[in-house]
Amino acid sequence: MNKYLQNLLKVPGTQQTKSNNRREFLQKASLGGLALGSFMHSPIEETLEYSTQKVNKYSAPSDLKITDLRIAEVTGAPMRCPIIRIDTNQGIYGLGEVRDGASPKYALMLKSRLLGENPCNVDRIFKKIKQFGGHSRQAGGVCGVEMALWDLTGKAYNVPAYQLVGGKFRDTVRLYCDTAGSDDPAEYARRMKERVDQGFTFLKMDFGIQMLKDEKNVVINKNMYDIGRQWGAEYGSYATTAHPFTAIQITDEGLEKMVDYVKQVRDIVGYEVPLAADHFGHFDTNECIRLGNALEPYRLAYLEDLVPWQYTEKWKEITNSINTPTLTGEDIYLKEEFIKLIDARAIDMIHPDLASSGGILETKKIGDYAEEHGIPMMMHFAGTPVSFMANVHCAAATQNFIALEHHSVDIPWWEDLVTKDQPLVKDGFAIVPDKPGLGIDLNEEVIKEHLVEGTKYFAPTEEWNTDRSADRQWS
Repeated sequence: MNKYLQNLLKVPGTQQTKSNNRREFLQKASLGGLALGSFMHSPIEETLEYSTQKVNKYSAPSDLKITDLRIAEVTGAPMRCPIIRIDTNQGIYGLGEVRDGASPKYALMLKSRLLGENPCNVDRIFKKIKQFGGHSRQAGGVCGVEMALWDLTGKAYNVPAYQLVGGKFRDTVRLYCDTAGSDDPAEYARRMKERVDQGFTFLKMDFGIQMLKDEKNVVINKNMYDIGRQWGAEYGSYATTAHPFTAIQITDEGLEKMVDYVKQVRDIVGYEVPLAADHFGHFDTNECIRLGNALEPYRLAYLEDLVPWQYTEKWKEITNSINTPTLTGEDIYLKEEFIKLIDARAIDMIHPDLASSGGILETKKIGDYAEEHGIPMMMHFAGTPVSFMANVHCAAATQNFIALEHHSVDIPWWEDLVTKDQPLVKDGFAIVPDKPGLGIDLNEEVIKEHLVEGTKYFAPTEEWNTDRSADRQWS
């Protein structure tokens, strides 16, 4: 009998006699309700199954199979966020999350390719499905599945997710938080100061030409666009026109107003806490350089997404022309595009969003590559506690990590979406859990209170069980 069976039945080792072995085994079997007569004439497989029916085996990882994938789509957390649940033949399940604002169908279309797979083969499955991901929200399905696979694997082996990708460098994860904007710099600074009082040690502000939308002679060519609306889907609008193609420029007066806004915030917040900035507007390289140089006296931690991430040469020109650090990456899928930016020395810091960059392991690989080239990693995030905890495990396991975004500080029920033994966030830091997998479970009652209207809590998805498709990308 092998050691696994010995352990289950607590069979004595070889130092005892065969007589004693037999006697103790029969005693254990009879205690389990197995009649001596039936035991004597039953195959060992049936005896084993019967005598261990009340044994609480956490799982048998090598026999795990994926049996289902379902969705519960939460709204207002702060965005619309599809949570996925991957079920198995052993009753354990894994939780993941499609990136904020993305369609749940990005995950559902993967279901037929997951059924029957062993979820513990995370890298194998990831390489099978990664062809179905793309940049930004199009990566959401692949990344959400990857998170759920690590959650499942951790539960199967009874270890936290960070342990599965190399172990942890830290017990707590530093957070930075966005803050609701205001056209009044004094009011905005007051809100930022509240973050400091809450214990946050890293801040980020949104400011840009959208604040100048109602003023005259400060933004050239704004009559062509509604510069107050950076987000939208209408083709040809300001929101969907990439920065080099708007022909927008900022006048000296406009630049002075933007810089004065930052000065007032910095004066109130002080210089003890790092202060980063984002969402400047859609204008091209020369304007970015002018703005970056004008902001230099206020020592911002970084300037984020000045131009779209794809423009490596433009990023390199900006980075080489200003002294404030540059950062991008929240919409990049997989490590290859990060490698291009890093190898070109085009940016000072990387900023993956784990729900777009490829999930826990791929994001760690991205961080490790950046570390080898002397580049630190910030992490972008705006979702529910499920994706948050996936980020926490990755951040704990990545050495060059600096801070993770927390976009839901002002949502009172956000932490209540999951059950937990301790707060997820304390004094501006996330606590790295030691429970198996991601370390959290869903609070069904609260999730149901915040489902997208017209959707159900993990409704059946049989229509996604089968698909006829030739997925191979080579001949």
